[in-house]
Amino acid sequence: MSPDASKLYDVTEATWPPARSWQDGPWTLRDGAGGGKRVSSATANGPFTDADIDEAEAAMRSQGHRPLFMIRDGDNVLDAALAARGYDLIDEVMLYVTPIETLMDKPIPRVTCFNIWEPLAIMAEIWAEGGIGPARLAVMERAQVKTGILSRWNEKPAGVAFAAVHDGVAMVHAVEVLTNQRKQGVAEWMMRAAAFWAAKQGATHLAVLCVTQNKPANALYTKLGFTPVGTYHYRQYPE
Repeated sequence: MSPDASKLYDVTEATWPPARSWQDGPWTLRDGAGGGKRVSSATANGPFTDADIDEAEAAMRSQGHRPLFMIRDGDNVLDAALAARGYDLIDEVMLYVTPIETLMDKPIPRVTCFNIWEPLAIMAEIWAEGGIGPARLAVMERAQVKTGILSRWNEKPAGVAFAAVHDGVAMVHAVEVLTNQRKQGVAEWMMRAAAFWAAKQGATHLAVLCVTQNKPANALYTKLGFTPVGTYHYRQYPE
C-alpha cells in the first residue's frame, strides 16, 4: 500500500529530526537548534482553544523562537485561527511518493553518484552554496539510517542530496545542484541513486518534499513518476 500523507508526516519527522521535541497540551513543540522551520515548528495533535494557542506562543518565545506552526492536511481550523491572529502564510510544500522500482529502471552510469557518510568537505561546500549550513548538517546527523549522495558530472562535482529511511519509506532531502551543472540530469541521477540505496535498506517507497514555488523541481518529480499525496505550509507570527 502506498504511504498516505499521515505516514509521510511521520517519515519527515524521523528522517529530518529536530534536536528535541516534546508534548505541551494539544501541541508537539520542537527545538530545531537553528536547523530551519521544519524542525522548529509546532504541530497540533487535536482540538485546541485560543488559550492553548497563547500557551504555545509563550512556550516558543521562551525558547527564543518567533511563533511558528506547521499546518498539515486537516488543520483547517488551526489555519483559520492563526490567520485571524495575523500570522503570515509561508512555504507551501508538496509531499510526493513513488514505489522504489519506479526509479530503478535505468542503471546509473559509472562514477556518476556515490553514497557517502560522513559528508566530504566538497559535499558540505555544495550544500553551503544552497544555504544548507552546519545546523542543517546536524539535522542530517540525527537521522538513524541515512546516506549522503555526491554526484559527479562532466568529470567534476555536480550536486549533493541526503536520504534517510523510516518505516519502509526513504525520504530525500537537501537536493542541491551547482549552478553550472544544472539542466543536465544531475538531480534525476541522484534521485535514482537514492532509490537503489533505499532498496538495499529494505525500503519499498521513495518520498520527497518540494515547495510549490519551485516549478522546475516539481516538474522533475512528476516526470520521474512521483505522485502528490499531501501538503503542508507554515503560519508564522509577523515580525
